[in-house]
Amino acid sequence: MASYSREVQLATGFLCSSSGAMGLLQLHRKLLQRCDVSEEQFCFIVQKCPRFLLVRGERPDDCTVVARTSLRLCRNYGREESGGGGQLEESGGGGGCGHREESGGCPQLHLCKFFIYGNCRFGKGRKTCKFSHNIRSAHNFELLRDCTLHELNEDQLFLLLLQNDPALLPEVCLHYNKGSGLHGGCTFQENCTKVHLCQHFVQGDCVFGLRCNRQHAIDQHGRRMLEERGLSGGVIQELPFIYRNIHHLTAAASEKLSDSSHKSVDQMDEREEICLHFTRNSCKFQNECRLVHFHLPYKWEVFDGLTWTDLQPVEDIERDFCDPSNTQSCGNCPVNFLSMTKGWQHVRRLSTVSSVTKPPHYILTTLWLWYYKGDQGNWVEYGQPDEKQRTTSVTSQTLEEAFLSGRAAEVKLVKGQRQYVISFQDMYQRNPKHKTKRKVCRRPRFVSVAEVEKKKNHELMWT
Repeated sequence: MASYSREVQLATGFLCSSSGAMGLLQLHRKLLQRCDVSEEQFCFIVQKCPRFLLVRGERPDDCTVVARTSLRLCRNYGREESGGGGQLEESGGGGGCGHREESGGCPQLHLCKFFIYGNCRFGKGRKTCKFSHNIRSAHNFELLRDCTLHELNEDQLFLLLLQNDPALLPEVCLHYNKGSGLHGGCTFQENCTKVHLCQHFVQGDCVFGLRCNRQHAIDQHGRRMLEERGLSGGVIQELPFIYRNIHHLTAAASEKLSDSSHKSVDQMDEREEICLHFTRNSCKFQNECRLVHFHLPYKWEVFDGLTWTDLQPVEDIERDFCDPSNTQSCGNCPVNFLSMTKGWQHVRRLSTVSSVTKPPHYILTTLWLWYYKGDQGNWVEYGQPDEKQRTTSVTSQTLEEAFLSGRAAEVKLVKGQRQYVISFQDMYQRNPKHKTKRKVCRRPRFVSVAEVEKKKNHELMWT
């Protein structure tokens, strides 16, 4: 989605300035005021970019776009540690966060929670808050930039966090929505620490409207409770809209989890896996095989809106992709390897299984190589010497094995006298001591068509 980064940033700003969500057509009209994006391109961005959730209605003018992010507020940061005062405010600090020492940098924002709520009693007075009120501190800005959220102002960012970080707001009380009393079935009544709102209003399907017996706005009891938690009047006023967005985001996440739970790992991988036996001319299942049949161990396809079709020239695209210094292929309409797009169309790469999952004598498996960004901007393969003849304690094979065993894993390594941690989650290598980081890249070893045929012929000679 890198080719549409400006459109994504603009759309995110519009959504966060409009209570976190907008109608699909309204958002497109707003974007057209700032940039030239066709309806086709706009629909592609909204559907494919993880920044946006498209909530479909019966008609296009009923569809809603909700802003989302995986970025969260660090829960441990608000726990005090020795020192403090203005130093934390200036640097972003660490508070009680120990993650930075363990894995080379906390992946979550270091901000005062009450600053996000808009009601920090220290930030407005003479006494300095011990926790950061600076979204552009070195730590925070780096995270925002990595997530392409660095152009948001404070109000936009805070709204985005409030509707995406489940730790920031109390839940809507389910018991309030049961029973017939003033407080429904909630036994805590006015002492309840959850929000009393009509659940159907939050879901957008309350049929009673103004005649509903349940609250469609924050009442005095709720306002007092929320103010005691530190939320400002401005945030409280936006909460009914925020809770509706939270409902959409939560429902979408639950649906995705439910869908994935009905598919085994093998079934999920099969959709983009090339049959190793067919590539070697020996698949006994023929047309009944559930894997993709192709004569090469790699295949590039483009989605035309209805089906996936072959993308040519496949060997040239593969050659460009295997070079970690390339972010796109050559040609007049290149494939963007970062966003996996060709113009506005989605692109995918199919391949045979990773070589680490099969014995060494299997031919035409995919050999994945792992690289880190060198001091001169070059890419250095793990386990190979750099410009100073230093090598890492891990190789491409050990990283590939760790990667396939769990994508959220982290791997520790040593190079020279320094220790590092590789995070598969964001593909960075971090130095915990100096708080520096390098990009990490995973690309396959290039195999030409001629080399494929040579390997096939060699195997036939010995079978």
